[in-house]
Amino acid sequence: METRKLGKTELMVSKICLGTMTFGEQNSEAEAFEQLDYATGNGVNFIDCAEMYPVPPKADTYGRTEEIIGNWLQKTGKRNDVVLATKVTGRSAANSGVGHIRGGPRLDRDQILKACDDSLARLKTDVIDLYQVHWPERQANFFGKLGYQHGDDDGVDISETLAALEELVKAGKVRHIGLSNETPWGLHRYLRLAAHGNRPRVASIQNPYSLLNRTFEVGLAEMAIREQCGLLAYSPLAFGTLSGKYLNGAQPEGARLTLFERFQRYTGERAVSATEQYVHLAREFGLDPAQMALAFVTQQPFVTSNIIGATTMGQLKSNIASGELTLSDELMAAIGEIHHKNPNPAP
Repeated sequence: METRKLGKTELMVSKICLGTMTFGEQNSEAEAFEQLDYATGNGVNFIDCAEMYPVPPKADTYGRTEEIIGNWLQKTGKRNDVVLATKVTGRSAANSGVGHIRGGPRLDRDQILKACDDSLARLKTDVIDLYQVHWPERQANFFGKLGYQHGDDDGVDISETLAALEELVKAGKVRHIGLSNETPWGLHRYLRLAAHGNRPRVASIQNPYSLLNRTFEVGLAEMAIREQCGLLAYSPLAFGTLSGKYLNGAQPEGARLTLFERFQRYTGERAVSATEQYVHLAREFGLDPAQMALAFVTQQPFVTSNIIGATTMGQLKSNIASGELTLSDELMAAIGEIHHKNPNPAP
């Protein structure tokens, strides 16, 4: 599988990354091990997780995903064969579902240092290759918010967060740092502080990107290319909706949107209409809709790696196989027509 340079670092990561937020909730440890074995056996060297996983976050499953990955690394001895990424949880409202994490997660020095140590213990490793800020401390337009409403409480300043991350790098616990669910201003601020203070430079940004949500292209795509801080695209299948499996009101047994009512981001009227058009287009070209949607993401010039996730081995094999697909100019133009008529229906 093709590998791509992670930012300005020395690391080369596979263009398909294995996302793991189902491990410990929708997938058992045995199923997770099977996924990890297959993915790494088929060219995937990049594994992404987070301290708050599995999703949806709950106190009784907190950290379970990292524990499963750590158990697999210990069992297989493959730590040096993979690039391991995880995330520290950001500030949230009391009712957000992550209040059980350190009594309310913040991006201050003490919490970041503790979060990293705890992740290292669960992952059974001495170093994290890419340590990411899961979402900003300040109020900003992420998690589906398009309009920006300025808040008076920015919380912990980015300079303190970056200083804590620098400590982890200097201590040898973290190799490189990244951001997630960040805005152009936030990325610029981290890069500016790094440049003027000789601090660790952000290597990547992990944001949502799919046929239903191309908002990354507006302000961040240029940043990603010019600043060599590529996108790690999450939700490339829009929680599986772009496979077409939820069309016509279908609720497949065990599927995420069937199990968890909280995930309604991709099921609005406009999103369903656009999904129908993309699924029809894929079939018109003789392609699997999910593979077309994934291939579209993977071949974007600002994407470093496409984070796929699966609950079944069939899904995993199909998702990884999408890396062999290159969409034609004709198909890309047809995708562009659908997008032009119905842009970003599920930001």
